[in-house]
Amino acid sequence: MVTQITKGVKITVRTDFQPGFSRPEMSHFLFTYKILIENRSEYSVQLLRRHWYIFDSNGEHREVEGDGVVGQQPVLMPNEVYEYESACNLTTEIGKMKGVYEMVRIMDKEQFEVEIPEFKLIAPQRLN
Repeated sequence: MVTQITKGVKITVRTDFQPGFSRPEMSHFLFTYKILIENRSEYSVQLLRRHWYIFDSNGEHREVEGDGVVGQQPVLMPNEVYEYESACNLTTEIGKMKGVYEMVRIMDKEQFEVEIPEFKLIAPQRLN
């Protein structure tokens, strides 16, 4: 689990390898990640966009960006929490992700970025 706070917004990430949906013989490894977004600021904020940087241990680098997360653009009041789960597939057993959320303060429409801390994606068998 990794955590980071940017401009009063706390991001916590937990990852899990999905062996039942992975096919090592076909270089397909599926990982899920749960993200907890906590608004610790005194202002209401809305998540507008996401931008992910995905790194596979074979040197492959991908970027994924788009509106919201899992089809949502949640508004978080002060002290409110939003949680979602998503997935990432790699071609190797080890990788990592990081990114940013583009957010806006509701009261004055000021946009800002919130860092998504780098987290590792490691199939448990690689730890042995």
